[in-house]
Amino acid sequence: MSSTFKRDVTINLGAFSDSISDVTRKRQSILRSWRRLSSLQRLIIGIVLLSTVVIALFVLPSLMSNENRPEFDKVQPKKESESFEELHQIADVQKLDKNLEDLKKKALQDQLIENERKFPFINNPDPVKQHIISTYDFFGGQQQTPRQKQVVEAFKHAWSAYKKYAWGKDELHPLSKTSSEWFGTGLTLVDSLDTLIIMGLKEEYDEAKAWVEDQLTFNVDKYVNLFEITIRNLGALLAAYHLTGHEVMKIKAIDLGERLLNAFNHNSKIPYSDVNLANGIARPPKWGPDSSTSEVTTIQLEFRDLSLITGNPRFADAVHEVSMHVHELPKTDGLVPIFINANSGDFRPAGTITLGARGDSYYEYLLKQWLQSGKKLKVFKEDFDESYRGVKKSLMRRSEPSKLLFIGELLSGRSFSPKMDHLVCFYPATLALAYHHGMGNEYLEDAKDLLNTCYEMYNRMPTKLSPEIVYFNLAQGVEEDLIVKPLDAHNLLRPETVESMFYLYRLTRNETYRDQAWQIFLAFEKHTKLPESGYSSINNVKDAGNPRFRDKMESFFLSETLKYLYLIFSDDFNLISLDDFVFNSEGHPLPIYNDSVNEK
Repeated sequence: MSSTFKRDVTINLGAFSDSISDVTRKRQSILRSWRRLSSLQRLIIGIVLLSTVVIALFVLPSLMSNENRPEFDKVQPKKESESFEELHQIADVQKLDKNLEDLKKKALQDQLIENERKFPFINNPDPVKQHIISTYDFFGGQQQTPRQKQVVEAFKHAWSAYKKYAWGKDELHPLSKTSSEWFGTGLTLVDSLDTLIIMGLKEEYDEAKAWVEDQLTFNVDKYVNLFEITIRNLGALLAAYHLTGHEVMKIKAIDLGERLLNAFNHNSKIPYSDVNLANGIARPPKWGPDSSTSEVTTIQLEFRDLSLITGNPRFADAVHEVSMHVHELPKTDGLVPIFINANSGDFRPAGTITLGARGDSYYEYLLKQWLQSGKKLKVFKEDFDESYRGVKKSLMRRSEPSKLLFIGELLSGRSFSPKMDHLVCFYPATLALAYHHGMGNEYLEDAKDLLNTCYEMYNRMPTKLSPEIVYFNLAQGVEEDLIVKPLDAHNLLRPETVESMFYLYRLTRNETYRDQAWQIFLAFEKHTKLPESGYSSINNVKDAGNPRFRDKMESFFLSETLKYLYLIFSDDFNLISLDDFVFNSEGHPLPIYNDSVNEK
């Protein structure tokens, strides 16, 4: 074995040695051949070799890519195991999203519980039992007067048209039997919730409540007006919660309130007029940097109520900052211009002063903030009283020849204009409420005189419906007190006059106000009712034969106008007592509290 192995090895080494010798000889031969080449030949060979290396490094890999392979080789079938793996990953993500959503809900519930524990200024964080449920059953079969029953029928006529042609949409167009969106938040439906409750319409309310619970969302990628959505949607949800105790109304209100907080601009203390509900971006109106004074000062009742039902002062703090900033600004005898800059926080210099559009509810909410707080926020009572003195000094006049008391405007140069919007007819109600809460007999007397003027704005028109704007005659020797321009002759189904009639009737028991309200209701029935599709605003109150429909039923016709008519015809003075509730600017009743935040 040993000798054989050695022989094999010797043979192999010899062969290997011969191979090495051959290689050496070949290398020497190649080297001699290379040396015999000229310089040009060597250069050409070098270029060829270099090109070959470049091709090998850069071109061949691309030739081997998918683009250059046969078609059947490009698409590789997905393995079944990979499909299952992806499905499992998707399921895991969906499960994670659901877990996160559950955690968010639990965190919100925990936060609400903690807030109610942390902020002891609320004696009863659920005012529903305190104010309503223990004393009033709205769906228990109310005793309605004959006039009330007719108002209910009018409401049901409007509601059925809305349900048929615009259910869940913001607004009904009764003439064309179509609908339109403003905010995309079911505006007419939500705005009507507490009217349904107060009228005892349980079947209709249950259906509306189901829509709120299942379909109402405020995650809308649209800019909304802070003021309008606050008084309409937020106010209605809060009122519905207080009148029924239904938790869904509270939950939706809190969600909306959280989104609206994004509009508050703490640099200037003045909120922006518009806010996107989905992404929280706020901005001034498209036409300029100013917000309307009435709009930024007519959100306080609703946001304070949010703090009072949640125990979280953030909402109340936000609006209190606005109110106190406006309180500190210079005014004209307590009167304010109608525009305020959201960037600087200052009033527009020499702006118009009016109790009409863009100014009206600033004065209304001065009084009502004081009342809502259980009369603890006295600064607003003082501001209201000062503004009332300013109205009497600078805006009140009497017309010729009937000596009708009216409220005009101060224009930019502080010249007086005898122009009065129908919106100003909210003021008799506010003055009467001030009198009711101890602010002097002169408030009541002015309320009566002004309400008489508002009634005459209806009574002297051929349709018995008021125009949107009236100019009062101040010159002697003229027969008519009222001047109505063609572009001001429309009627939008507004509530302000019947609202004031409700207050004056409640506080004086004078049947005259009921009779006047009934006349207005009949005029609405005659000139604004469409046989199958609700009610419409009209173009010309001076033409009883052809007032011409404007093809729009405003949400406030259901939330305010018909509600106040229903209340004034009630014999039950405990039905939304003025000692227990304060109405917001859209006619939604919010409780008066014994304890309050922001006691300053």
